[in-house]
Amino acid sequence: MGGSGSRNFFRGRKPDEVKQDMRKEEEQKTLDQAFEAKVAERLGTLLAAANRRDTKAVKEALNEIKDALASDIEGTLDPIFGGSVRKRTYVEGISDVDTLVVLRDPELRSLSPQQVLEYFENKARAQLTGWEVIRGRLSLALSKEGLELQILPAVREQGKTHIPSARGDRWSEIDPEAFFRKLSDTNNKFGQKVVPVIKLAKIINSQQPEPLQLSGYHLESLAIESFKSYSGLLNPKAMLEHFFESSRSLVLAPIKDKTGQSVHVDSYLGAANSSARKEVAAALDRTYRRMKNADVAGSEEQWLEPFGEEQ
Repeated sequence: MGGSGSRNFFRGRKPDEVKQDMRKEEEQKTLDQAFEAKVAERLGTLLAAANRRDTKAVKEALNEIKDALASDIEGTLDPIFGGSVRKRTYVEGISDVDTLVVLRDPELRSLSPQQVLEYFENKARAQLTGWEVIRGRLSLALSKEGLELQILPAVREQGKTHIPSARGDRWSEIDPEAFFRKLSDTNNKFGQKVVPVIKLAKIINSQQPEPLQLSGYHLESLAIESFKSYSGLLNPKAMLEHFFESSRSLVLAPIKDKTGQSVHVDSYLGAANSSARKEVAAALDRTYRRMKNADVAGSEEQWLEPFGEEQ
């Protein structure tokens, strides 16, 4: 078939015409390669900026907090890459916090989540010198010298960990390690490339109108689902396009919560095919189509528009 195709390509054409077309193909190939390289470079820059938060300063700050509250803390769990990439990221679920702290006082187990959060807030204000403490619905935001950390209080009963439910009105039993293992397994399967893609998706997510923003935990769960059968290129650009292509349909149905915190990770969007889910799906689709149109046009600026950065 290859020989027949070659004969058809040359049949009835002058040598100069063939050379001209071949030259155009090579030029287009060079332009495509340059476009891919430029986008890859810009994505690398965005990832470097996102990763600056995962530095020695963060670990030192967490250690400072833990030391100051040591008498009140039974144990801690630091998510593998938790915390908000942007301050506006909606906080719901353990993967959006930097540290899960299990409080020591056994009497706390009989209190409501909001009572425990108030107790923890008072302890933090009293013992964390120089830190600004802001109480949210589920966690505390601690800020100091431009660094913001999300700390989620938890209690243990009969060897089981409990955190506030998504609404903050009751306790939910969780198995956080189960989710982290699943995410880690997915990341390892694709050469540590999935976590960077999630970080890039979180940046794009932060640029959406607030009603269309997904929780960090939801984005991470979508990534686990979308890469189950992925067989494409292992680079951020290709994988990010795949994430948005898959997520625009995956988001229409609830995803089971692997931590046990609730029935679904995305209950805030309602039942399958709800109006809220359809609106989010349309937003994900717009991002995907913008990327693919940019691929056709070879436009680096158009491809990077969803990130909302000055190019």
